[in-house]
Amino acid sequence: MHQEDQNHLHIPVLLEQVLTYLDPKAGESYLDLTGGYGGHAHAVLERTGNPESATLVDRDQNAITELEKRFAGQGVNLILADFLSATEQLKSSGKQFDMILADLGVSSPHLNQASRGFSIKADGPLDMRMDQSQSLTAEAMVNTYKADELADILKRYGEEPKARQIAALIVGNRPLKTTKELATTVAKAWPGYSKVHPATRTFQAIRIAVNDELELLRKSLPIWMTDLLAPGGRIVIISFHSLEDRLVKQALAEYAGDRYDAPLRLLTKKPAVGSDNELVSNPRARSAKLRAASKQK
Repeated sequence: MHQEDQNHLHIPVLLEQVLTYLDPKAGESYLDLTGGYGGHAHAVLERTGNPESATLVDRDQNAITELEKRFAGQGVNLILADFLSATEQLKSSGKQFDMILADLGVSSPHLNQASRGFSIKADGPLDMRMDQSQSLTAEAMVNTYKADELADILKRYGEEPKARQIAALIVGNRPLKTTKELATTVAKAWPGYSKVHPATRTFQAIRIAVNDELELLRKSLPIWMTDLLAPGGRIVIISFHSLEDRLVKQALAEYAGDRYDAPLRLLTKKPAVGSDNELVSNPRARSAKLRAASKQK
């Protein structure tokens, strides 16, 4: 058993559904745009038996290091980059793949490691960078952006109804250095909350802004669907909040729409979600939505 399994670092989300819609066949090529800790890739490559034709992408050096260990000596191509940079690089080299997977959002290791600053539950530095070589951190954003800029981020990326009030609280309580300090400050706008922590939307919004997640996705989707997917190939995209899912749904409507010349064929009329058993064993699956399409031959 791999160390990441032993430590419960990352359970691949919606694995059965991913395998159903990717439908891996012996010898096929595979592109994983969010390689993470290799859970999906391991299952796919068991079926293709063709690791030399697999490319795994991640912007996090820690993930690439784990992927190097997991697939050592198998000939898997690893790319350390955000998925837009990798996408453009692969397009320029004329690459195409029989299967493409993008498991969006934050991986379990990010949430479980307090030092990465993604978690509301575990106190850590306000970081939130997926690529730790970049300069912009959540701490810099929270402590230097104007109230109007913060309110716009919270409203746009968190759909936060109290965006202006929370932005004012953040500015009024600076400097904020830790995730606990930020969460406590945001909670003042929502007295008497019950189940979901009121800072959840704020953390999502700041994380998306720090990592430019939605813009990278918006620019990448057309290239995945038209340039990198081989004829007869399948693409699977897993999103974790409505903003991501909306972009994916719009792109699929454009490229797999109900018209005779559509380059893709939709495989999921409604998004696939986790089974009851998975929702119990893997909390990350609760908000996961999977959409899939195949390319016309």
